[in-house]
Amino acid sequence: MTPTPTSLAEVVRRAAWDASIGWTDDDLSRMQASATTMAKHLADGADVYGVTRGFGPLVAFPASESAGEQGDGLIAHLGSAQGEPLSPEVSRLVVALRLTSMRRGYSAVSVDFWQELVGLWNRGFTPVIPREGTVSASGDLQPLASAALAFAGQGEAWVREDSGAWSRRSAAEALGRLGASPVRWNAREALSFVNGSGVSLAVTVDNHRQVEDVVRASALMTARMVDLLGANPQAYAAGIAEARGQNGQAAAAAWIRSGIPAGAERDEARPLQEPYSLRCAPQILGAVLDQLAAAERILLREAVGTTDNPVSSEGEVLHGGNFHAMPVGLCSDQLGLALQQVAYMADRQLSLLCGSDTNGGLPPMLTPRPGAGSGLAGVQVSATSFVSRIRQLVTPATLTALPCNNGNQDHVPMALNGANSLAQALDLAWLVVGSLGVGLAQLAALTGRTGETGLWARIAELSPPLDRDRPLAAEVRAVRDALAEEARARSGEWVHRDA
Repeated sequence: MTPTPTSLAEVVRRAAWDASIGWTDDDLSRMQASATTMAKHLADGADVYGVTRGFGPLVAFPASESAGEQGDGLIAHLGSAQGEPLSPEVSRLVVALRLTSMRRGYSAVSVDFWQELVGLWNRGFTPVIPREGTVSASGDLQPLASAALAFAGQGEAWVREDSGAWSRRSAAEALGRLGASPVRWNAREALSFVNGSGVSLAVTVDNHRQVEDVVRASALMTARMVDLLGANPQAYAAGIAEARGQNGQAAAAAWIRSGIPAGAERDEARPLQEPYSLRCAPQILGAVLDQLAAAERILLREAVGTTDNPVSSEGEVLHGGNFHAMPVGLCSDQLGLALQQVAYMADRQLSLLCGSDTNGGLPPMLTPRPGAGSGLAGVQVSATSFVSRIRQLVTPATLTALPCNNGNQDHVPMALNGANSLAQALDLAWLVVGSLGVGLAQLAALTGRTGETGLWARIAELSPPLDRDRPLAAEVRAVRDALAEEARARSGEWVHRDA
């Protein structure tokens, strides 16, 4: 039996460009047994949703006598997804999740057909998957149908050039480059592929990684701010987290302490207790880390589970609703609320830097020429706008459900809508991070901090001292990228994840 991933990071690694999906004899045996159960069920004259009966509210009507026509009709009528495509990396994760779900032996799919799909994926075939247009209730039907259509030679696929860059080509051309023929979807295989949470799950897994990176970047900047301002380092002492007993807080405090110089003490000009956005950073970031840990356990179970309908189990064909993506939807909503807290904290920290009463008596907006110059005024206003927009985007999508499908789908999770909104919110959160990073660069310049090394030397180069006002948008993005790269390089250090 193929080993089960033990973390979301491992799930993502198994879907990377240079990875491949394999199988064991046990995997094939389970899949074959499941397919045999389905065949016996049909031979006994029993009805099976989507095979002998229609789809959705049309289950009251008989299916086509041709399994090929039934499968083609399913992916054709669901070919209504719209919007910008998922990245190639996320698209590969989508397909990998569906294929590994089938491999567990509950989906009653043809082993030969499954191996045909795996062979194409292993050789790099990657569908272009539009991100909009599903309620995630009977799975992420429309985006997954777009992927299925690409395997059938319709729509588009990503092609990786020799340079490593991705380009969009017609699916027929992409298959042709591989010397492969379009696949033909029979009813059961088509339904198993589209009837799952793979798209909302893949986007949420990618978002989960980025939220943790934002937390890491925020911890780095908090430590830098404590150092530059001479704030009281006691707020990050291990004993405070030990007294409370929250794992995430302990991890966040340790991250912050690692960025504060050894032996640092409070500047006597600073207050004993800083405002909450600085003093309570371990509690804020730690609470987000704890939410990430809880979400990871749920998302990992979803990633290694079977999320389609019907399922074959112990000789029975069972009709139910494993395709319903509510576990993913609620995780996505919670991650969005957590992300907002991090972005809001960074915005408030930037505000502390911009006010003379909180930045140690430096000029307002960190401009060396108050009045003649405005310094970070524009950056701060934009950061506030970003936080407001994040709040709009992370309004829980699960609260926006609408019944559809002639009442068949009368309770829907809107999981992909939420995941898409969170992805947009992450882009803005990183801009808040970049804005604070520029503020820290200017604070360092005004306090005469020179001779820096590593990350902060790089950021000083990306955002040099303001001798007069200049457009800072590009610097915000450059500093954002530097902080994101540093956060990504430090990922995987959180030892409290499974506690």
